[in-house]
Amino acid sequence: MSSPPLQFDPTDRNIINNPFPVLARLQREAPVHWSDTARCWIVTRYEDCKAVLMDKRFSSARMKPFFESLSAEKRAKVANLESAVGLWAVFLDPPDHTRLRRLLNRGFTSRAVNGMAPRIGEIVHELFDSLEGKTEIDFIRDIAYRIPAAVIMEMLGAPHSEIENFKLWSDDIGLFVGGSRVTPDKYARAEAATAEMCAAFRDLIAERRRKPREDMISDLIRAEDEGQVLGEEELIATCVLLLFAGHETTGNLLGTSLYYFLRHPDQFDDLRRHPELADNAVEEVLRHDGPNAAATRVASEDIQLGGQTIRKGQRVFAMLNAANRDPELFSDAQQFNIRREPNGSAAIGQFAFGHGIHFCIGAPLARLEGRIALPIFADRIRNPQLLGGEPDWIDSLNFRGLTTLPISCEIRGR
Repeated sequence: MSSPPLQFDPTDRNIINNPFPVLARLQREAPVHWSDTARCWIVTRYEDCKAVLMDKRFSSARMKPFFESLSAEKRAKVANLESAVGLWAVFLDPPDHTRLRRLLNRGFTSRAVNGMAPRIGEIVHELFDSLEGKTEIDFIRDIAYRIPAAVIMEMLGAPHSEIENFKLWSDDIGLFVGGSRVTPDKYARAEAATAEMCAAFRDLIAERRRKPREDMISDLIRAEDEGQVLGEEELIATCVLLLFAGHETTGNLLGTSLYYFLRHPDQFDDLRRHPELADNAVEEVLRHDGPNAAATRVASEDIQLGGQTIRKGQRVFAMLNAANRDPELFSDAQQFNIRREPNGSAAIGQFAFGHGIHFCIGAPLARLEGRIALPIFADRIRNPQLLGGEPDWIDSLNFRGLTTLPISCEIRGR
C-alpha cells in the first residue's frame, strides 16, 4: 500500500497532538517542505535548521511586515499588539536587537539567576504543601505554570496577586505569537490581552519610577546602553515579553516533563532514587519534546536551501523539535531516555532554546527551574496516573505544551 501524500497540516488535531511521525517522514523525504495549509516552509533536518538560524538573510523581523500588510481598518484593531509585540527583541534584527539584548542581559546574569535557586525550591514546595490531601489535580494549572510564573513575577517585581490575570493574558497573547491555526478569534483575544497587560505594566512602571526597588523593572528603568535608555513603549513591551516568555516556556517544559514520566514510570523512579540525574532529565525533555517547537524567520532575499528555492518574503519554520530528533546526530532519536549519553546540548548542541544571536536569554533560568523542580516532583508525587485519556496539546506552530494534565496521585509531605 502506498503512503498518503506528504503534507504538513498544522490544523490537523492529530498533528498538533503528535507531530513527530510526520516530522520524521519529512526529514527522510522532504526536509525542506512547502506547506500549502500554513503557506510557509517547514525545515526539519538539524543542519538545515542550523543554517536558517545562523544565516542573516533569514530575518527575525517577521512582525513588522505582517502589520504593514494589513489594511488600515484591520491594523487599527491590533494597535496594542503592534506597539507591544512588534517591539519584542525576539522579533528584531540588529542593530535594534543588539541594543535591546544588551540591556536585557543585565537582568539575567549568572549571579541573578543562580541567586534565585533557594527561592525556586521554596516556591515548588509551597505549591505542593497547598495540595496535600488532594488526590486529583490538574498538573498544568496547579503546578507547572505556577512555578515559573511566580519566579519571573518576583524577579520583575510584579504583584503575586495578579498571577491569574497574567496567565490568562499570556495564554491569549500566545495564540497570536505562537501561530494558532484553529482559534478563529485569536487576533481579538490577543489584542485585548495585550492592552490589559500593557496597562498593568504601565501602572507598575510609574510606581517604580516613584519608588525604585531591587527588581528587574527598576533595573530596566535605570539601564543605560551607550547613553541610551529604554523608551517608555520599549520598556512596557520588554516587560510583557519577559513575563510571557519567562513562564510560558518553562511551564510547558515542566508539564511535558511529568507527561513523559507518566509514560515512562521506570525513569521517574530512577530520578527519585538518583536526583543527581536532574540535569540529564531536563536536557532529555528539552531534546525529546521541547517547549520551543519552531523558530520562525522570513527570507530577506531568494535563498537556496535543501534543493529548494525560498523566495523573498516567504516564512520559514525551523522545526527545532524535529532537529533535536535527527537520527544523523542522536542515536535512538525517537526514544526518551534520561540516561542518554552523550546528553543534549553540552555534547551536540540541541536547539531547544534556539541558536545564534536569538538564543533564548532565559535558558539558564529555565534549566535551573527544571533542575530544582524535577527531583521534587519525583519525591512528592507518588503513584501518579493520567486521568481521562490522552490530553490535548496547545494549538501552536511555535510553542509545544499541554493544555491540561489531569492526574490522580498522592502528594507526599516534605
